[in-house]
Amino acid sequence: MVFLKKAALATLILATAACTNPDRFGGSGGADAGAGAGANTGAPLVAPVAPTGANDPQSPLYFTQTIGDRVLFVVDSSTLTAAGQQTLNGQANWLKTNADYQAIIEGHADEQGTREYNLALGNRRANAVREYLVSQGVPSTRLRVISYGKERPIEVCASEACYSQNRRAVTVIAAGGTS
Repeated sequence: MVFLKKAALATLILATAACTNPDRFGGSGGADAGAGAGANTGAPLVAPVAPTGANDPQSPLYFTQTIGDRVLFVVDSSTLTAAGQQTLNGQANWLKTNADYQAIIEGHADEQGTREYNLALGNRRANAVREYLVSQGVPSTRLRVISYGKERPIEVCASEACYSQNRRAVTVIAAGGTS
């Protein structure tokens, strides 16, 4: 019984594949290619699509990969570094240009210290980023903050290399903002 089901499924797949248009990619489909209704007249079959992804300056992927969605902090600090300010300048410009997006700024801490201390530290870090973005002209109504403290680490180990990656604020963008 199982063999019959598999054979029927394979036959159905092969029959469906045989019904496709052999000239669907614009290549030569044989002696009668281009004949009859629907012949290729030289016009594109598919309308050009606007670029998306990391190459499209308006895409969230561009924001994350090209501009950068996170800034790092030093131990027990919510003071922005020069590198952090540079990243936030790019974020602010992107957010001002793309008014259809809102941002949630997540504050994080490394695993050292108590849960309560790290939640407060994550909150100070997220608010430092928010205040900087507002100072650069991003409307405060488009920005929210949340602290995860040490609850969402990127790296888990007992070394400075891991700790330094976890001391961060991450700007997460989503469509639906208001200006």
